[in-house]
Amino acid sequence: MTRGFSSLSRWIVFFAVICLLIGFGPGSAPAAEKVIKIGTLFPLTGPVASAGQRCQAAVQTAVEIINNRHPGIKVPLAKQAGIMNGYKIVLVHADSQGKPDVGKAEAERLFNQEGVWAIIGSYNSSVSKPASLVAERMKRIFMCGASSSAALTKRNLNFFFRLAPTDETESIEFVDALQWMNKKKNARIKTIGVIYENTEFGKHAAEEAKKAAAHGGFRVVADVPFSPGATNLNSEVQTLKKSNPDAVFGAVLGADYSLWVRTMKQSNWLPKAALNYCSGYQDPVIMKQLGGDAEYFMGATAYSPQFAGLMPAVAQVEKIFKTKTGGVPFDGDSIQEAVAMLVLAQAIDKAGSLDPDKVAKTLHANTWESPLSLGGKVAFQKGGQNKLAKSILTQIQKNEYKRIYPEKMSDSTIVLPMRPWAKR
Repeated sequence: MTRGFSSLSRWIVFFAVICLLIGFGPGSAPAAEKVIKIGTLFPLTGPVASAGQRCQAAVQTAVEIINNRHPGIKVPLAKQAGIMNGYKIVLVHADSQGKPDVGKAEAERLFNQEGVWAIIGSYNSSVSKPASLVAERMKRIFMCGASSSAALTKRNLNFFFRLAPTDETESIEFVDALQWMNKKKNARIKTIGVIYENTEFGKHAAEEAKKAAAHGGFRVVADVPFSPGATNLNSEVQTLKKSNPDAVFGAVLGADYSLWVRTMKQSNWLPKAALNYCSGYQDPVIMKQLGGDAEYFMGATAYSPQFAGLMPAVAQVEKIFKTKTGGVPFDGDSIQEAVAMLVLAQAIDKAGSLDPDKVAKTLHANTWESPLSLGGKVAFQKGGQNKLAKSILTQIQKNEYKRIYPEKMSDSTIVLPMRPWAKR
């Protein structure tokens, strides 16, 4: 009996040693499992939740392509399953609520408690700013798809990378477009008003708008900030109406954009031209909700379904994306988050390493194929800005984003001035 028990004990010890050698044990995964945890940080609740949810869905779409073979999709990594000889991406999601303090806390939680290797986010520039500083302090990569504040890539950070155009480049594009309207369309635009949310994004957009306007010879006659999530914008719209600028630059997101447009209708006022940064103008859901009220507004757009001829690779990827969004297509913000994930995965694969410093240097050192980007390629300059980022000025006509400027990329004739509310 004693010898039998001793023999059984030896077998138990032997089995335990084998389990430890191959990586099994209570609560543990096989050592052979190859997983890279990536955090996503977007506003999943709050006034821009629909945009944040689509950004999250875009990253999920990219990961589905990276982790599995998709030979029919013409984007990098689609023909292989995983990266670095079999590593798969696993996403861990967090909700910033669109609030800087919450975003910072969630970035810390993702790194310290969830053990993510990098973060993709955060849509709101005001959230991306503190959250990316958490990543920089920890020497971890932060991929920013859509936050547009130009200041984000002027901080000399080593681990921050932004894919989208900035409000600086878009302000210059807006002023160039106004000069083209004056020259080619006899628009006679001389004055500009600026309306913007009082956040990191809005304040920097307004600064860049005023700087570009002055450089282009336009006079700013209205400077109108507002608190995001406002219940009404009556006084702000009345300030614009009283100043009566020929053109308005709007840094207005999500539900605030809908409120702004409807308040202008209630006030029976429109400028000759309204040019908008980012979402809500870019948001196809908001555009449909506004219906005819959305017509003739303009803005910078990195992608819309009407760009299909310019970006043929998007179609197959968008099919996957739509299964996650109830049929809503990509917009200029969400598609940048898919690009962020795809470019990061390419860099890890090329570096052949999970050393963040090595991957960051690889990101900086190469030009990346990016069929989901308007420019077709991505390349980062010092500070992390994608120097090949592009957008097109579009105008909503008959519920579609029509390409207006640059003229060589246009597919439609601009409607100028905007048609009055009573004549729609």
